[in-house]
Amino acid sequence: MPPKAATMPEPPRKVPTRAGVPIVRAVERSIALLRVFQPGRPRQTLTELAGATSLDKNTARRLLHTLEAGGLVDHKDGLYALSHGLLELFSAVDIGGSLREVAAPVLRVIAEETSSTAFLWVHRDGMAVCIERVRPTAPRVEVTWSAVGSRTTLNSGGGPLALLGHLAPADRARALDQVMVRRTPFSLVDRSELTARAAEIARDGAVLAADDYIVGLTALGVPVVDRHGQLLGALSISTLGDHARELVASGYFATLKAHAAALGRRAL
Repeated sequence: MPPKAATMPEPPRKVPTRAGVPIVRAVERSIALLRVFQPGRPRQTLTELAGATSLDKNTARRLLHTLEAGGLVDHKDGLYALSHGLLELFSAVDIGGSLREVAAPVLRVIAEETSSTAFLWVHRDGMAVCIERVRPTAPRVEVTWSAVGSRTTLNSGGGPLALLGHLAPADRARALDQVMVRRTPFSLVDRSELTARAAEIARDGAVLAADDYIVGLTALGVPVVDRHGQLLGALSISTLGDHARELVASGYFATLKAHAAALGRRAL
């Protein structure tokens, strides 16, 4: 039986404030409602949404009705869900810029070479954000988590850990200030242990992450840097543990690093 992903709550996120510019409370609350929806829970009741955002039901209902009128939320059979309007907005998202564009064919090659799902990650505000993923034609295991747009703390998984190991010191410190998600019993959450792990990853230029994101799966991750040595993102693959060890034994880390280097040269 293939490993199953545990449904993990999205790490809390606050709207940052700017001096002299007040936050519009209704917009902040609407954003909070939208962020409650997760891949594992795409449809939710009014009670669930109000409870998750600490809003009373009347306020939550009015905000959801407004979001529905704007094409961002659907309401059917007593359940709310995100709507196609968000996909229209997603098409204009510039996160990753040219990196995401040039990475797509590289990820397809990696996925087919390894029979594994390939990912592209970037660092944003102390978190790892998945900006692209490619499934192989014949995967060794179905990977249904870490959809495009999902984010996670930098303490588990090949891509997130590769980012942690190659962040500038100030950015790494901010990342380690996050409340770390313990996805499995093997996920590191202690700051000193993560600091030591980051140093190892920086030294090796790669990371092998076993059982810390999903028990039974292992990830290979490498950083993507530009021509000036600046961190752009990270490439990773996720597969069954035995298959990952076979890839490492065959020297695939060198191949993955070569793909990352080529990607870094092509990104603007």
